[in-house]
Amino acid sequence: QVQLVESGGGLVQPGGSLRLSCAASGSIFSINVMGWYRQAPGKQRELVAFITSGGSTTYANSVKGRFTISRDNAKNTVYLQMNSLKPEDTAVYYCNGVPSLKGSWGQGTQVTVSL
Repeated sequence: QVQLVESGGGLVQPGGSLRLSCAASGSIFSINVMGWYRQAPGKQRELVAFITSGGSTTYANSVKGRFTISRDNAKNTVYLQMNSLKPEDTAVYYCNGVPSLKGSWGQGTQVTVSL
């Protein structure tokens, strides 16, 4: 079972940038699709971006043009570059497979966008 550890979150002003990392304890090479999810207070977890093993990417409309997902299979790591951050991007961010792998949810990393 793959264990996932997210990092890179923090407090940033609107318009700022952050780069999130997701390190896997095992190989992600066999996981065809990896995604970044987020959960804001009082809301359900949502999928914001995903990437296939071949490098094809898809984004939620709310982040399209601002977020970039990438993966490094050799390092077993998935990244999320977030630019032009907005207050509505505030959430705990998680990575997982798509569909999600049971038992592989990490603790997430908090992203807070505020003045």
